Amino acid sequence: MTAKPADPKKAADEETPRNETLEAAVNAKQAEDKATKPRSNKASFVRGAAVGVGSAALVAALLYANRSRKDKN
Repeated sequence: MTAKPADPKKAADEETPRNETLEAAVNAKQAEDKATKPRSNKASFVRGAAVGVGSAALVAALLYANRSRKDKN
């Protein structure tokens, strides 16, 4: 039982079949490389900005809903 590589280009380049042990080692190396790769700060910045804007909108809605209403008559 051998796992297929995720990238079809790599599959075409490989002529020798992989065994399960080699496949597990390759998967572990790929996972390690992915874990050590620095992440983009842009996504976290956008997420933080969205949370900030949403929080401000909720506060504004609560202030508007709870304001005192005086009769002008």
